[in-house]
Amino acid sequence: MRQGKVHRKTNETDVTVEIDLDGTGNSSVDTTIPFIDHMISLMAKHGLLDVTITAYGDTQIDYHHLMEDLGITLGQAISRAVGDKHKITRYGQALIPMDEALAEVVLDLSGRPYLVYHLGETSGNIKELPVSLFEDFFMSVCTHAMMNLHINLRYGRDLHHIFESIFKAFGKALSMAGSINDRMPGLPTTKGIL
Repeated sequence: MRQGKVHRKTNETDVTVEIDLDGTGNSSVDTTIPFIDHMISLMAKHGLLDVTITAYGDTQIDYHHLMEDLGITLGQAISRAVGDKHKITRYGQALIPMDEALAEVVLDLSGRPYLVYHLGETSGNIKELPVSLFEDFFMSVCTHAMMNLHINLRYGRDLHHIFESIFKAFGKALSMAGSINDRMPGLPTTKGIL
């Protein structure tokens, strides 16, 4: 069972994330931020990941604490689900369109966290949520999942479509990287450790 469950409680947030890498795309997500609920549900569906999240925070101040801690907790849950990394594919990539937007996500479950985030001049809000917080979210995910993550927006106009294509691509890339390859005799590395 390749599952991870993490609970993180601070003075600012209370977040619980469960993920099953061998799921069927089922999700139950309640973060109190409807747009991120929608994005994570899309990630789960298109990545065939089962995801359950409850998350609450001091959103009366702003959304930063909750978005960052949600990324931390999701990253930790991914790390636990991947486990010892024996026989995983390790690399994943997806290029996903959403109407006029086209996003590319490439990742490596390398044990070395690094984020490359190229969205150009994308800025603004989706309802009250500043889209700049998605970079903090993905930085937290890749740091705590110990993954090398590249997110490139090829082009796009509508913010909803841009982030929908990114989250769908992230789900598919994660599913590919975390999948089991029976031809791999052990760890997918020449170093002997990931």
